[in-house]
Amino acid sequence: MSVLSDGSFLWYLNRATGLVSLLLMTATVVLGVLVQRQVRLPGLPRFGTVGLHRDVSLVSAVLLVVHVVSAAVDGYVSIGWLDTVVPFVAGYETSWVGLGTLAVDLTALVVVTSLLRGRLPLRVWRGVHRTSYALWPLAFVHGLGAGTDLGSGWLLAGAVACAVAVAAATAVAVTGRLRVRPALDRAPAALARTRADLPAGRVPAFRNR
Repeated sequence: MSVLSDGSFLWYLNRATGLVSLLLMTATVVLGVLVQRQVRLPGLPRFGTVGLHRDVSLVSAVLLVVHVVSAAVDGYVSIGWLDTVVPFVAGYETSWVGLGTLAVDLTALVVVTSLLRGRLPLRVWRGVHRTSYALWPLAFVHGLGAGTDLGSGWLLAGAVACAVAVAAATAVAVTGRLRVRPALDRAPAALARTRADLPAGRVPAFRNR
């Protein structure tokens, strides 16, 4: 009996899009750190990493939409349309599905603010965009608890590899931010000392360019 004829197509679609979306979310986090660190990937110009990061995140969001819709349409478990946007109200695996719903809501927030980036203050956009670091663990724990695929075998090994990649990328991002912040904090004091050491009347004038 084929997948289409026995009604299991939505079940397979839901599982497949969930797994691939998790992989792409992992790639998005890693690429985001590379963009932040201004790392150039082999064969791509520097701006190519930014474009790749954006494209991978958009594909991940599209697959996430398919994952959510297939779960709501499939009658195998009791997940309604309200459950896909309001966390912790689903009749099936309430806690695990609720974590997935939070991940969906955060994804929608990040995508919308990214599309409106030119119209938002940079500080607002950055603050919202950093919530993507919470998005990944929510999706990961949701997949472990609500799904039946990540519990063993090569899929579990792949999930662990994704977790290691995201943990390493996050550590690099945090370390880089800790190194940059002290330098920025020391800049005003260094500038004041430089001006104090100059002879009177020789303080350089800084022009806005």
